[in-house]
Amino acid sequence: MSYSFDNISIMKEGERIFPIMGEIHYSRVPRTEWKERLLKMKAGGVTIVSAYVIWIHHEEIEGHYDWSGNRDLSAFMECVSECGLKMLLRIGPWSHGEVRNGGFPDWLLHKDFEPRTNDEKYFALVKKWYSEIFWQVKGFIANPADDSSREKPIIGVQIENEYGHCGGLYEKESGEAHMQRLQKIAKECGFNVALYTATGWGGAWTGGMLPVMGGYCDAPWDQRVTEIEPSGNYTFTHERNDHNIGSDHGFAYGITFDLKKFPYLTAELGGGLQVTSHRRTIATAKDIAAVALSKLGSGVNLLGFYMYTGGTNPEGKLTTLQESRATGFLNDLPVKSYDFRAAIREFGQVSDTLRELKLFSYFAAEWGSDLCGLPAEIPCEVKPDDLTSLRYSFRSDKKRGYIFVNNYVRHQKMAEHKDLELKSPDSKILFPKINVENGDFFFFPFNMSYGKSLVKSARVTPFTKIGANKEISVFYKRENDSASSDFFDFSERGNEKFLVLSKKDALNAWKMSDGRLVITDGQSSALEDEKGRIVISTRSNGELFVYPDFKKELAAFKKSGLENKNAASDLDQILFAKYQPLEKCEKSCGKIPFEKKSSEDGKVSYKIDLSACIESLRKKEPSKNLSDIFVKIAYTGNTAGLYEIKGGERKLILDNFYLGENYPWEIGLKRFLEASIDFSNLELEILPLKKDEKIYLEKWPDFSGGEIAELHSIMTSFEFSYIIEE
Repeated sequence: MSYSFDNISIMKEGERIFPIMGEIHYSRVPRTEWKERLLKMKAGGVTIVSAYVIWIHHEEIEGHYDWSGNRDLSAFMECVSECGLKMLLRIGPWSHGEVRNGGFPDWLLHKDFEPRTNDEKYFALVKKWYSEIFWQVKGFIANPADDSSREKPIIGVQIENEYGHCGGLYEKESGEAHMQRLQKIAKECGFNVALYTATGWGGAWTGGMLPVMGGYCDAPWDQRVTEIEPSGNYTFTHERNDHNIGSDHGFAYGITFDLKKFPYLTAELGGGLQVTSHRRTIATAKDIAAVALSKLGSGVNLLGFYMYTGGTNPEGKLTTLQESRATGFLNDLPVKSYDFRAAIREFGQVSDTLRELKLFSYFAAEWGSDLCGLPAEIPCEVKPDDLTSLRYSFRSDKKRGYIFVNNYVRHQKMAEHKDLELKSPDSKILFPKINVENGDFFFFPFNMSYGKSLVKSARVTPFTKIGANKEISVFYKRENDSASSDFFDFSERGNEKFLVLSKKDALNAWKMSDGRLVITDGQSSALEDEKGRIVISTRSNGELFVYPDFKKELAAFKKSGLENKNAASDLDQILFAKYQPLEKCEKSCGKIPFEKKSSEDGKVSYKIDLSACIESLRKKEPSKNLSDIFVKIAYTGNTAGLYEIKGGERKLILDNFYLGENYPWEIGLKRFLEASIDFSNLELEILPLKKDEKIYLEKWPDFSGGEIAELHSIMTSFEFSYIIEE
């Protein structure tokens, strides 16, 4: 496939596309989990994978390259290819990514020149680094000049990150020259791709490359330990810049490229937020989804999420590899955890965030190419701290399109709008009166065609198309909409079927490549593996609802009837087959006992034994379908670390920053099946949280004294995976 872009969107074979991009750091994810993570990303609607190649992860010692194990970029690219995904490779040389030195090896910082300048000695080392990356991925690059490589996964390369905003050269001529030189070096090394991108926010230099933007719901790098002002990312605006990204390095002063020459694309919409020691921000699914909707309504034609899946920092040979104040950065992060509260969590858990973002991803897959050509019209740009005015915009060609409404701002109470009459830009289309409540965010179509039906207006949101021939157009209601009819005003009505799901069912709906829709419960997910089989992962043994029905009996599920899933009583019944799992396994192996070992200087340590859980996983008990066991540690303290005790020495396995009593630390065990760890003799250490600690917590625990460090419970839960073959 040939890729290109104009000032509106990315194009494939000359046709507009609306990609969904998600970030994964292969070197922070166990190799055994790569394919599963990628398939979960694909199930969430991701079409392009983005990933940093982090220099210090591969050349911590100068001249000694490590492309083995979890660092095997070539093997990771093979997985990306097998999963049918495309790739934007972020080759640095500086990444940031909450890594030690922003990804630079320590030895680079001790040279007789300053990195990220126009020193020829620096460029020589960058060329050597780029060449090493190229040799790992040379068989996976889609070269526009080579027809035989058109189906290869790597369609784009990002050069540097936040250059001229977070470090680098701040003067325009030298900064632009630096970016152009890096691009030239990349091409000389063999990176001949259709799309060269550069981050464009905060005064960063792009060197004429395709700028990609960002936006987060909060700023855990902000040095304040109080609630911060409402984010501008919840407004509809023609301004593409997020002033708060990288504000620990410097305040953002706009953008450096001509907006008229480039499409509005994003690469760093927060798919979560990594907590820092001083700022423990909890990014919820709605926090994140409302930002994504605001960007859609502002004209974005690529939704790119950082991170889409969390991970764990690898072991360093010389040092730990996390960002820290000790290395000159302003934030202390966990040594190991890079969970990021992302759509897919550190141990592969599918979160509510993925479910929310999937609503946009599935929509983009069906109608995104058309949306690209509809410019954003914002009648009134509301200021971020205005919590009263209605926030709305249009994507429209003046005749048809969508109206976007956002009445959600993280941690803020928004004014309600009763009996609201929404109108099209020309005021000719009048939507039925609705109440817009605090926390609502949605978009509705007007004058849009679905098959041979023309919908004058709808007060439900388009989701996807299902059926063997995509004969059913699927929409979903707003969460607080109790209506059961009159969702559509048709100008013309064809024979097409329309299905309106509840918001809950839409969040739990998973589309397969054959047009089938599988609806699970909130503790389960469905995906297609690389062989086209459906894989159901569940922590509840919950019911499934399937349309169209399977053609033969299933090995692990029993059909128990039919259920109409159409929430619109005045439309056709759409009968989903209802399935119950044949085995009813216990959801948990219960509590894990622990023994208090010591208490010193406020910190406490406990001996815990997880060997029985590991043995259950190895033996596949209580079921051959057991895929993982999750350990949930409820504690109160500042931080917690899980250590292996061997020969009197302690080695950190995992760590966690305390977020509050409603957010226990959860660990998945399947990645440790082949590890040579004595799980019968682990130590859990909790450092005390002090009453006067200078940190931001969304909800502080109750203190009976001046500090607290206490383990409350350790619970377990099973995850089962079932493969459905037809």
